[in-house]
Amino acid sequence: MNSLDLPGSPADTRVVVAMSGGVDSSVVAALLKREGYDVVGVTLQLYDHGAATARKGACCAGADIRDARRAAETIGIPHYVLDYEERFRRAVIDRFAESYVSGETPIPCVECNRTVKFRDLLATARDLGAHALATGHYVASRPGEGGRRMLVRGADPSRDQSYFLYATTPEQLAMLRFPLGDMPKDETRRLAREFGLSVADKPDSQDICFVPQGRYADVLEKLRPDAAREGEIVHLDGRVLGRHRGIAHFTVGQRRGLGIAEAEPLYVVRLDPARAHVVVGPREALATRVVRLRDVNWLGDTPLAEIGPEGLAVAVKVRSTRPARAALLRSDEAGVEVELVDAEDGVSPGQACVVYEDESPRARVLGGGTIIRRQPSAVAAAA
Repeated sequence: MNSLDLPGSPADTRVVVAMSGGVDSSVVAALLKREGYDVVGVTLQLYDHGAATARKGACCAGADIRDARRAAETIGIPHYVLDYEERFRRAVIDRFAESYVSGETPIPCVECNRTVKFRDLLATARDLGAHALATGHYVASRPGEGGRRMLVRGADPSRDQSYFLYATTPEQLAMLRFPLGDMPKDETRRLAREFGLSVADKPDSQDICFVPQGRYADVLEKLRPDAAREGEIVHLDGRVLGRHRGIAHFTVGQRRGLGIAEAEPLYVVRLDPARAHVVVGPREALATRVVRLRDVNWLGDTPLAEIGPEGLAVAVKVRSTRPARAALLRSDEAGVEVELVDAEDGVSPGQACVVYEDESPRARVLGGGTIIRRQPSAVAAAA
């Protein structure tokens, strides 16, 4: 076996590298080329939003494609740009818009990884005769029992991207490789300078690639003009406190920008798209103990059906920026439910609930799903 856990020698092993034009994927391509692999770089053209394609901090845009091509030239590998705009629009952008106007707070990066990158690009990699598809994600995979690969949190906790990759299927994991999973970001940039890559000091992507300056509402109003429906801002106690320009401007847990003046601090507790209501309340009303999930992807060794109502002790993350917390996962005929040991604030439908084996820094990812309903804690229910 070689460093990618693939049979055969590197010289006889073709690896397609998904090159976004950033430092991480460029270093992956350079590392694998240095190790003797037959490396092919592929960059996806996912959208074209005019001025957005040249802005700093964006991924998958025109400037990034040029950076990826330049990196491939420096490394000395073939490089292809694939037009995936239409499939990206259908699988990611349209679903993002539908989710948002239905009162959810979606994570398009999860859907992009699951479909466009790890489904469609994997198929293209196979067509190119590749034995593996490598990416610059900060997550690791390990051989598991029975030959199945496990997904594991990245070594650098500040860069770990396992939250966004929970929807990766066992079949996809079998061909995916993440060479940076055991590496800190500082080492990645050091290697980029060593390889002479022009992207060594390029800033990391911050926003969703198709949302310029992070202004979700502007994009949604263009995609769904009928979604900008005005409505009322309503307190949990039934009082109407004001009006809003559309629920797309709000997310659960939001405090700033409500446009209302009350003696107590108020937060968005839930969104009601049917009545165009933004429901607000005190912070304690955000506390959540139980969530139910849809579209669950399971990577654990024990089948979900065998977990049953008695539950499995796990750790979960309900937001990408929060630490994993102890929880109990249950499975029944109605679906999958997660009960948090300690209540969490700002749990929103549409966000991901990612399940880990435990709370350790290098814990295995057991799977996850999309939050569809939250049950307030006893304190919140009484608010």
